[in-house]
Amino acid sequence: MTDAPERSAGSRGAVVAAATIAMNVASYGFTIVAARIIGPSEYGAFVACLSMLIVLQVFSLGLQATAARRIAADPDDVASIERTVLALALRVALVVGVVLALGIPLIDALLTLDSPLTAAMVAFAAVPLTIAGGQAGILQGERRWNALSVFYLAGGLPRLLIGTAIILWRPDATAAIMSVGIGYCFPLVVGWWALRGRRTAGTVTAAVSARSLLVESAHNTQVLFAYFALSSADIVIARQVLSDHDSGLYAAGLIMTKVMFFLPQFVVVLAFPDMATPARRHRALVGSLLLIGAIGGLMVVAATVLSGLAMVFVGGDDFAEVEHLLWLFAVLGTLLAMLQLQVYAVVARQGRRAVLLVWGALVALVVVGLRADSVAGLVTAAVIVDGALLVVLTVVSLRIARQPEPVESGPPPAQP
Repeated sequence: MTDAPERSAGSRGAVVAAATIAMNVASYGFTIVAARIIGPSEYGAFVACLSMLIVLQVFSLGLQATAARRIAADPDDVASIERTVLALALRVALVVGVVLALGIPLIDALLTLDSPLTAAMVAFAAVPLTIAGGQAGILQGERRWNALSVFYLAGGLPRLLIGTAIILWRPDATAAIMSVGIGYCFPLVVGWWALRGRRTAGTVTAAVSARSLLVESAHNTQVLFAYFALSSADIVIARQVLSDHDSGLYAAGLIMTKVMFFLPQFVVVLAFPDMATPARRHRALVGSLLLIGAIGGLMVVAATVLSGLAMVFVGGDDFAEVEHLLWLFAVLGTLLAMLQLQVYAVVARQGRRAVLLVWGALVALVVVGLRADSVAGLVTAAVIVDGALLVVLTVVSLRIARQPEPVESGPPPAQP
């Protein structure tokens, strides 16, 4: 069920890495273009909406992680799992869309958008985003790396090209977030094409698979929700405690954070199967943390030495006040990337208790962040909270990684 069974690990990594980097460069290329076209105030609203979508992405990622793990573990029942995942993804997407549509006034107030239409675009974008998670999980579980790479590319390039045209026509936050929603539809076409005609008659385990998939997806979603809420809470806090101008500056600084956050994403994609295997867990976790840390270190140095050049990509002269803080935003992005790996390690071992630490960090960030009165104060608070969480999770994860079997999700298996 793979595109090329003989493909080496190195070439697999190169294909996935190239696709994810291209997707993220295109996606954040659009945010850079938007910053220059729509201006600081509208851009702050746009990034707040985008951050909410990042949080809502947990439904998609929860489905993807569950589908990939189940298919890889049970390749003889792919037809049943595939059909169940696609049906479950559609139902979850519709529920998410309806709930968000009913909550448009709440989204408008929470993000201080002063535009119900902009809030409605968030509800619209969440539907294709969620469905895509099921398709991506199937492709990942079947190890169809070529198809998955095209899927990732379709998630970034159309957003940049079509989105730029839309905001040139209407330069405001509503058009920008609508462009993101339209961009989410293109991977669905790729997924449909790649999966067309591949399902065979289902088996009698389909109903059981649906229940177990839903339970596992709910757990994975809860873990990922805690993480993405933590990684996106600062921009929501910025909308509450800073002026429109300063929240726009903070949003511009977050471009550097998000670049660093998504740049090593391929590391997580490739490390996830090994982190789910007890014999390989420790090596995969340590090696991946070191690799992400090295990439982050280079980015921090670049943001410090080449801050003037970085401002070209962050937003230009309109956002010059944030230039001296770019290195700190790069540090924040590095911490978030390493935390992402730790959270997926929790998902891989189906841990239960470690997620409480993430929820605790989110509460701490809200408490500390609401006392900030400047861009520097808020980003510093985020760095301190995320850094403390990373240290604690690393100690816990390395201890667990040395265990021969998972220890968080329940008692050890009975001995013969």
